[in-house]
Amino acid sequence: MTMSLLLTWAAFTLLSRVFGSANGNCSTYVFSDSRRVFESCEDLPVLSAHLHWTYLRSTKRVQVAYRASQSPGGWVAWAVNPTSIGMIGAQAIVAFRDTNGTMAAYTSRVESYAEALEPGKLSFGTTNVSAEYREREGEVIVYAVVGPFENGTSKVNQVWQEGRVKDGVPQMHSLNGVNLQSMGEIDFLSS
Repeated sequence: MTMSLLLTWAAFTLLSRVFGSANGNCSTYVFSDSRRVFESCEDLPVLSAHLHWTYLRSTKRVQVAYRASQSPGGWVAWAVNPTSIGMIGAQAIVAFRDTNGTMAAYTSRVESYAEALEPGKLSFGTTNVSAEYREREGEVIVYAVVGPFENGTSKVNQVWQEGRVKDGVPQMHSLNGVNLQSMGEIDFLSS
């Protein structure tokens, strides 16, 4: 191998480790708060999103951290749909950078495509909701403890989304193919 090829390969390897942890494999990601450690994670298939979790068997609650690429002017949401697959009926945790520069994070029920993501109480327990924006990585991270879910199940339908914020209000997400593919089933007992 020539010296220039060797240097190119070494630079690529180093850069992929530095930038790959933010956007690639969730298992190598390091949270800014070293006390935030999760037992499992999944790289979600679209929207550059990742879900980290620890399932608390004794209470059937889940500590989650949802990470997604987003600009400072956008919102992200991770949701559980307890009744069906898809966005309608989903119960979300929404986060975005507010007009004053602080992070807004709250729960919201999605009853139709036409409505804004207004704050609302969910049908399952939700505590410790917070969010942070990591400027260097260009991503929002939402934290919460959720559950227990109906019938004490560990398997739920999940939905995740992103969109723009206008005047401090999350606007409807795009209806392109990627946004319409951001759903699936997750079992918090699997890892």
